[in-house]
Amino acid sequence: MLKIIAKFTLGAVLAMSLSAPVALAAADGEARSKSGWPNPTRSVKPGEKVCKYKFSDGERTVWICDKAAPCCEWEAIGNYVKCGTTVTGCL
Repeated sequence: MLKIIAKFTLGAVLAMSLSAPVALAAADGEARSKSGWPNPTRSVKPGEKVCKYKFSDGERTVWICDKAAPCCEWEAIGNYVKCGTTVTGCL
């Protein structure tokens, strides 16, 4: 019985950790538009870059990442964008 409860709890925590970034967090400086390329919601600081991506539905998204970090997008999970890391890339 304890193993079943532990598996259920672990599964619930994992599901929440995968869905929470999509629902709760936006990428730094993220802005979206269907009519043209928007400006980021904050200015770019030294050592940062503006990332741009156009999704298949025509939505254009911009966000700000460190220059060393890759710009990551996942259309499959709700047009989610974020900055990756130099170690793991876009994982």
